Amino acid sequence: MTTTEEAGRLRRREFLGLVGKRGIQAGLVGASLPAFLSACSKEDPVVALKKSPASTQGSPIVGDVVDHALTSKEWEGAFGLVTFRLHRGVVEGKDVFFIRTDASDEAYAKAEKLVWVPKLSGLASRGPAGDAYLVTGGTADQAVVLSSEPGRTDFTPAWRINRVSWQAEPRPLRSVAEVKAAETKGDVSVERTSIVMNGPVVKWSTGELPVDTERKVYLGGGQLLEPPDATAMRVMFKLHECFPGVRYIVTDVSLKPMSEGMKIAHSAALNGASGARATGRTNVFMNGMKGSGPMGFQPSVFDTSAGSPAWSPYWDHVTWAWNAGRTAKILRDEGSVLAAEQAGDLKKFPGTPDTKGEIFVVNCPVPVLAPNTV
Repeated sequence: MTTTEEAGRLRRREFLGLVGKRGIQAGLVGASLPAFLSACSKEDPVVALKKSPASTQGSPIVGDVVDHALTSKEWEGAFGLVTFRLHRGVVEGKDVFFIRTDASDEAYAKAEKLVWVPKLSGLASRGPAGDAYLVTGGTADQAVVLSSEPGRTDFTPAWRINRVSWQAEPRPLRSVAEVKAAETKGDVSVERTSIVMNGPVVKWSTGELPVDTERKVYLGGGQLLEPPDATAMRVMFKLHECFPGVRYIVTDVSLKPMSEGMKIAHSAALNGASGARATGRTNVFMNGMKGSGPMGFQPSVFDTSAGSPAWSPYWDHVTWAWNAGRTAKILRDEGSVLAAEQAGDLKKFPGTPDTKGEIFVVNCPVPVLAPNTV
């Protein structure tokens, strides 16, 4: 085995071994995975992807993007960068910091320069959503009042927008309880909307998303390239390539063992997004053509194009493996993935092989559109 082949398989094992001992303790099936990988490795296609000249530009579709690059010579990893403007929130008197990417309401999304995602509207009534209180006419230091943060069982990056207006002398509001108390007294009026915003939290009262200092592989030490800067109000993420024609980031996941391995925020409440019909599907490859995907092979395939009415940043995670004896090729859309399954070329694993049929939800917002490079 060449060094390149060995490195690729280590990356694959790194992702699929995310649950590791934690996954076994959580009741997931990890014992069968080594045998599966061993069987696949005997006839895995190991043809490297041939890349076309990479575009140096992309088209941001989120207004809070302040900088981006599709690739960088500053690190070995096959990913770019995207820097977002941070927003300050407050949860029970403690500061948190978040980014904004998507919204369910077309007018709100247009006004705030976010991606319009109609699917998110189901989270306001049928699915899990936290509450975000936007205070107008408040004091200069007033932050967005949020109902939760990472580390709590009710945390979700999906926020129902509530508009708060002062009817009395403004004062800082530092918790949902204070907002409701002020409303009861008649000091503020609260307009409770059905708008849902995707607002991943990157820094909270007890921690923050970790930084990958080595910058060599998709997962590595985390999805941030620099620590969140609460002074300059900026945060820099890894920017990953995906079909069709998008660059995305990874912020939250519904399954706790995966959040620990991927080093992103755990949002158990995202499990309800599928039932609310607020999710799409991401197709991840665990063997086949080598490339920049999560497991070291071809880029993942989203089920729809970002910005289309059927699109969502919340993805039901599905893993695919090329069957022994089949010739791998690049699959660029979900129709091709499903056709390959029908032909007997691919085997489907809801979630990953370790999760034994359990699909989990990953929050993968798309801030930049760009042509695919393979």
